[in-house]
Amino acid sequence: MKKLVSVLLCLMLTAAMVTGCGSSDAGSGTGGKSTKETKETGEEKTADPEEYQVVMVVKQSDSWFDDMATGVEQLKKDTGLNVSVQVPETGDAASQISIMEDLIAQGVDAICVVPNDPEALVPTIEKARESGIVVVTHEAPGIAGDVDLDVEAFVNEEFGKLFGEKLATAMGGKGQYAGFVGGLTMETHMAWYKAAVAYIEENYPDMECVSKEPYEDGNSIDGAHDKTLEILKAYPDIKGFFDCSAQGGGICETLQEKNKTDDIKVVSLALPSMSATYLEDGSMAAGLAWRPADAGYATCYAAYLLASGQKVETGTDLKITGYEEVEVKDGVAYGNAPLEFSADNINDYNF
Repeated sequence: MKKLVSVLLCLMLTAAMVTGCGSSDAGSGTGGKSTKETKETGEEKTADPEEYQVVMVVKQSDSWFDDMATGVEQLKKDTGLNVSVQVPETGDAASQISIMEDLIAQGVDAICVVPNDPEALVPTIEKARESGIVVVTHEAPGIAGDVDLDVEAFVNEEFGKLFGEKLATAMGGKGQYAGFVGGLTMETHMAWYKAAVAYIEENYPDMECVSKEPYEDGNSIDGAHDKTLEILKAYPDIKGFFDCSAQGGGICETLQEKNKTDDIKVVSLALPSMSATYLEDGSMAAGLAWRPADAGYATCYAAYLLASGQKVETGTDLKITGYEEVEVKDGVAYGNAPLEFSADNINDYNF
């Protein structure tokens, strides 16, 4: 009898050890954990998109992120993926962190986020990943080492050069200029700004940036408008502006009020729906962008791939224009999706 009890105890101990080892098994995509097993039951999922919950946390409520939401909704229609968008009450890191904390508590499979302040989100990102949640960012290559993947529409430095090229051409390569970002903590805005200024300094010695740091417009048309008024007072001879936060319309409105649209050139990150009037009347020389809807689609699809134990690597197709064959380097998946707008082609776009 004692021998039988000993055998049974041994079998039970062996089973427990096997179960324990099984629970620590983690697959990987690019740089992260897999959530292929459900957190509640341990039952293995398939790769069926309907079995995965992915949530995109955008920066704020505006036309840019409204368009991103249309792409996320299209992904849901195309694949059946349980994907949605959450919008913070205010455009700051604290509001995004609050949403992410709720999503961690819910145990979603993947969180996608466009950070207002990437570094501020890192502790919450780490908490999510420790809970087995895949985290994929957009517009945050500087924290690629802290997430499962960052998805970008292009190499940011190359896109930044386009601001410099377009502004220099519009200004005839001469005169004072200023650059705007949404905020100094916004990584991609700062990367574009620095690349634009560096390009101009290298190629156009007769152009002068009036400030050592970019001006902040707070991701607001009104902010860009009011800041432009201040700059015009301080630098009455200024000849150009570029805006990295899609608020160039605010600059254009100020120039219209001051009857300076013929004298001062504007280049801005811009949605066609927000910039068409300015491009057509000549108050904006050029607009630059990528399609927010496509970026949202690609980012959330990448998150699904990783959450389902698949990989995102060089050559992976994220199933949307500009991201059909991404290049993955140092935790960042780069698409090839820049767009350039002018008065001649602005009506070719409907977003």
